[in-house]
Amino acid sequence: MSNIFNIFIKSIFIDNMVFAYFLGMCSYLAVSKTVKTSTGLGIAVTFVLIITVPLNWIIDNYLLKPGALIWLDKSFAEVNLSFLSFILFIATIAAITQFVEMVVEKFLPALYNALGIFLPLIAVNCAILGGSLFMQQRDFDTLGEATVYALGSGLGWALAIISIAAIREKLAYSNVPAPLKGLGITFIITGLMAIAFMSFMGIKI
Repeated sequence: MSNIFNIFIKSIFIDNMVFAYFLGMCSYLAVSKTVKTSTGLGIAVTFVLIITVPLNWIIDNYLLKPGALIWLDKSFAEVNLSFLSFILFIATIAAITQFVEMVVEKFLPALYNALGIFLPLIAVNCAILGGSLFMQQRDFDTLGEATVYALGSGLGWALAIISIAAIREKLAYSNVPAPLKGLGITFIITGLMAIAFMSFMGIKI
């Protein structure tokens, strides 16, 4: 149980997708103008991660790893399909993203219109693929660990985009120098937030 908790906390604060690895920056910068749209995209990204990372864990452990196909027949013990990781992971992500887009369009049309092109672009959000690749790299033992890691990574990304959106809303009333308005001050604040999140690296978990 403690290991699950450690994975969850670490994926949110220490291995934050935005502040530790700067993944998913395109959506992070483009959508983080209001808290409302940022919250919607954060939830969508978290949802996609929670589904795709466990699915890709199953694909990796029962199809791609060396000897993963032994459940079919012992003669497949030497088969190694790990070179297919990228294409299969991306196919899974694209399918789930399409499903999320249809659900949001059907039940939350206002959010769908607010997110615009960035909702289907979740499919090419590097944070989504990064979640599956980090899962594969860390070689989690159980599906539960992979799912908790996905949840933590999604919440970490959502925390980042909602935080910067709240700050950007306040900056609209601030006297920001003209050359730094928009993306300039956003990059500076993101860098400062990343430095702040580095303080969590001292936590022993």
